[in-house]
Amino acid sequence: MTYQPLATARQASFAPIWRDSANPSAWRRNQNTVKFQTSSKLGPVAHAVLVAVMLAVLGLIYLTQITKTSTYGYQINELNTQKEQLLNEQRDLEVVTARLQALEKVQQSSVAKVMESPKETNYASTN
Repeated sequence: MTYQPLATARQASFAPIWRDSANPSAWRRNQNTVKFQTSSKLGPVAHAVLVAVMLAVLGLIYLTQITKTSTYGYQINELNTQKEQLLNEQRDLEVVTARLQALEKVQQSSVAKVMESPKETNYASTN
């Protein structure tokens, strides 16, 4: 069994057709021979509705992105405020630490060790 006649028949069916001046609608080589047509056609109102729906969806996408951005902005502001409060508290604690350390240094200094406590204390009266 040979397949030669089938191959020749296929080659003959795909032979190129050249456009000639007598028949301008004839097909040429490398030109599509199938034209697809849609079964349902949309009217101008349907197109307008589709465009409106697409614009609404794009608008909603835009709004969600802007909302996310503003939410992150609020979170950043809250964190910056908390950071400033903690820095102020740290500065206050450093001042308290410096005061306490200064008092200890004065009490342990050689001059303070030589000093004596007073034996008697008199206060001035304001009468």
